[in-house]
Amino acid sequence: MKWKDYRRSDNVDDRRGMSGTGKAVLGGGGLIGIIAFLLMTFGGEQGQQIGNVIKQMQPAQQETQVQGATELTPEQKEIGDFANAVFAMTEDTWTKIFQEEGLGNYPKPEMVLFTGSVETACGSATSASGPFYCPGDKKVYMDLDFFEELKSRFGAKGGDFAIAYVIAHEVGHHVQTVLGTSAKVRQRQQQLSEEDGNKLSVCQELQADFYAGLWAKYNQDRIEVGDLEEAIDAAHAVGDDAIQSKMQGYVQPEKFTHGTSEQRKKWFTRGFQTGDFKRHDTFAEEL
Repeated sequence: MKWKDYRRSDNVDDRRGMSGTGKAVLGGGGLIGIIAFLLMTFGGEQGQQIGNVIKQMQPAQQETQVQGATELTPEQKEIGDFANAVFAMTEDTWTKIFQEEGLGNYPKPEMVLFTGSVETACGSATSASGPFYCPGDKKVYMDLDFFEELKSRFGAKGGDFAIAYVIAHEVGHHVQTVLGTSAKVRQRQQQLSEEDGNKLSVCQELQADFYAGLWAKYNQDRIEVGDLEEAIDAAHAVGDDAIQSKMQGYVQPEKFTHGTSEQRKKWFTRGFQTGDFKRHDTFAEEL
């Protein structure tokens, strides 16, 4: 992806390597860590809240205090710089879309880059959380080490555009919060069974994938050969069916909260191919 000449966002809080105290969960390969990771990956506020409950179940001895500042490596600095540029692209893209659609001014979110752990308006989170958006403070939270997990644990190919896709997906949740979609989903879920509520969650996640594809379309002049394949591969890797098959050996459709691999690829691709914000109604088509 062509990004180095793009402006940088003023709304990125890079806390990586900061001095102070944070929590690092030991034995991250344990069952609790894996469950929390799966619940919160690309999960928005619902997965984050569930993850907080699970995290409280962890034995205290699994945590250790981390003191002092850590110098970022050149590679870490570059990936942070890349994430900053991509976030700036999402700001410019959604500002333009809001203007085109008569939606008023686009209220820009903030992105927090962290390692180890982070406190948010939605609760505390560790690196096991994966990327998420918190509607309570309207911030995207990214531990960029997640992308090594995506490759090593779930077999994704990785690449810079996979990172861009994830950032754009989480910003999609911010758009849903601004437009009132998220609030409507939460309200409706309170009236439904868990299984039916999960179906609404799937539609919400697929819409965020559509918004990520729409973002890609608006920035297609910066896309290079292989970029779209990286995004689609990442979308496939985090499909509910793919994750369940890998982690438990069988699939439970009634437990899906994010959509199948094929659904996620479909809606990202539709956003990119149409470039039309009005085609975002995943709820009408998927329910």
